[in-house]
Amino acid sequence: MNIKESFTNWIYEIQDRICTALEDTDGKARFREDEWKREEGGGGRSRIIENGEIFEKGGVNVSTVHGELPELIRKRFEVDKGWFYACGISLVLHPQSPMIPTVHANYRYFELYDEEGGDPVDAWFGGGADLTPYYLFEEDVRHFHQTCKAVCDQHHPELYPKFKESCDRYFYNEHRGESRGTGGIFFDYLRAKEECNLAFWYTLATRCGDAFLSSYLPIVERRKTEPWGEPERYFQELRRGRYVEFNLIHDRGTLFGLKTGGRIESILMSLPPRVRWDYNVKHDPASREAKLLEVLRSPRNWVD
Repeated sequence: MNIKESFTNWIYEIQDRICTALEDTDGKARFREDEWKREEGGGGRSRIIENGEIFEKGGVNVSTVHGELPELIRKRFEVDKGWFYACGISLVLHPQSPMIPTVHANYRYFELYDEEGGDPVDAWFGGGADLTPYYLFEEDVRHFHQTCKAVCDQHHPELYPKFKESCDRYFYNEHRGESRGTGGIFFDYLRAKEECNLAFWYTLATRCGDAFLSSYLPIVERRKTEPWGEPERYFQELRRGRYVEFNLIHDRGTLFGLKTGGRIESILMSLPPRVRWDYNVKHDPASREAKLLEVLRSPRNWVD
């Protein structure tokens, strides 16, 4: 199997599949598509949905970029020169309703070459999916994690606990002392080794991506008629502020894109449209808002 070709084909196929399902779920809004080219090599297809019945803003983007390694990557890998190929799908959905969580997923593949047109000298997969609720419905979080675990368990029982811990550690606002959300799975630098070749990791990454709709859409269906008002919208916008803080301060993908001349509209599509940063807001310790914050300060085990 040609891993690069197969994964590239997969990201475009699953983009179509996810966008069709999300449009059907929303019932009103449709994705707007932008195809773009990267001057240094490659390009992508960005799809944005806005002002829908369910989704206030969202993006499902794919990219395939290649060329000489930017200086930032050369420094990270401690090489004087090199070439690369990177492809992936990245999505973020921000619902209108505070009762429906924001969701993020990303699956990517990277090849590194010593010379242009040469054989790869290194290659790896990365990715994951995580949930960011505004009001805590434990059955929703358990469903999301259980779906992720079921896919990982098809490959090895140690993968989900490892990826879940990595997710909790990565999506953490250190300056706030709290997680961005209730986690999921996160992995990076999955390379070929004796017991797990690249085909093994390819199957894992694509199966995780294929499971996205079944992990998230049942939650949307359960919560889309849940009542909410201005107090809940206010809290949602406060929490969205924390989401922005993480993406602009800590997220490696966002920072890498901004520092290497990436396409700004695609990079910042992850940011929600309505956000607030009110000063030193306090919540009643017995409130639903405080219950969520308690969980965000102490990550939990969501599956048996």
